[in-house]
Amino acid sequence: MNRLSDDSWLAFEGTHVWHPYAPLQGAHPPIPVRSAHGVILTLEDGRELIDGMSSWWAAIHGYNHPVLNAAARAQLEAMAHVMFGGLTHRPAAELAARLVEITPAPLQSVFFCDSGSVSVEVAIKLAIQYWHARRRPGKQRLLSVRSGYHGDTTGAMAVCDPETGMHHLFTSILPRHLFAPAPTCRCDAEWNDADIAPFRELIERHRGELAAVILEPIVQGAGGMRVYAAEYLRRVRALCDEFEVLLILDEIATGFGRTGTLFACEQAGIAPDIMCLGKALTGGYLTLAAVLTTTEVSSTLSKNPPGAFMHGPTFMANPLACAVASASIDLLLASPWQERVAAIEAACRRHLEECRQWPGVADVRVKGAIGVIEMQRPVNLPALTARFVERGIWLRPFGRLVYLMPPYLIGGDDLEQLLDAMTVTVREELAC
Repeated sequence: MNRLSDDSWLAFEGTHVWHPYAPLQGAHPPIPVRSAHGVILTLEDGRELIDGMSSWWAAIHGYNHPVLNAAARAQLEAMAHVMFGGLTHRPAAELAARLVEITPAPLQSVFFCDSGSVSVEVAIKLAIQYWHARRRPGKQRLLSVRSGYHGDTTGAMAVCDPETGMHHLFTSILPRHLFAPAPTCRCDAEWNDADIAPFRELIERHRGELAAVILEPIVQGAGGMRVYAAEYLRRVRALCDEFEVLLILDEIATGFGRTGTLFACEQAGIAPDIMCLGKALTGGYLTLAAVLTTTEVSSTLSKNPPGAFMHGPTFMANPLACAVASASIDLLLASPWQERVAAIEAACRRHLEECRQWPGVADVRVKGAIGVIEMQRPVNLPALTARFVERGIWLRPFGRLVYLMPPYLIGGDDLEQLLDAMTVTVREELAC
């Protein structure tokens, strides 16, 4: 088949290619990007946009980074892929070693998979199979909190917020899990024991049927971009221990420095039994995820029938993705990422706090390299996005939220322009 011409590829794409959460032939077509370098997206028409999204929070080093490019080229010369069933390779072992080293100490076993949503599926299956191995097959349900988001596959949808989430069309086919109210205390200084009371009541009452608790630590992502106190996480860990329930932490969005620590759970000083990683794992280059477990979990599964964890993705531990992920972790740890994240946080506080007083703004939240303006009503997504593009920035609001999560290496001038354009455009939206 001939390549599509410069004049025809967009027309073909617009009638044949689906985009996430969008109709096949929508009234507002996606914006064509020609290239990306650093924090700049260059459009097909030559315009440049400062990227405030890190490609859905994954491209923490920006785009076209020479270190990651070199890692990808070097691995391509050896092999792009080989099946992981019955075979193994050095890139997987080296990445696993890095992950075991940088994650909380109890996490010692690594399962590689394809995406964040799949890592949540894997975590849920691990928890359920663990209790089967422990001769307690009745423990099959999950407990989470409202306003959470864990992905779009079936198991992951079932632990997203069942009322305010985006998966209501599929409710009839999803397992029925349990949900406590979302935590309301934003920091330890605000802590009130009443915040954990509904969660405690649910875990105590249902402990005989609960396999695991699953939470996004410290910051909830696509379910509402909410920030909560580390003390809540400490209390959850203690309750899981008390009532014999595994703790799964979904660090897909928060991992690799986004909240100011390498992993958000570090701010509570706790470790999960199972941790999900994705998004920034490869620096946004390739899709890859990982699930880490304690030795207790992995050895229990391995020593009891069927003697193996029953999951096996075709592209599990893809060598190319593993090599780039190792290079991304090394690049992150060698960089002044803490200072960069702190600078983004300070700039967000400086620019966004004034928005809190504007009529029509419900709340402002800042945590690490995350800045959020929550409106009192849903935004006009196409109109707002178009105005952002006119001002030379790329942001992707959703619902009532206008937020940014830029690459860590964003410079002061670019960050200032991004935040200026964001706040000016929000003010215009409020005036409409």
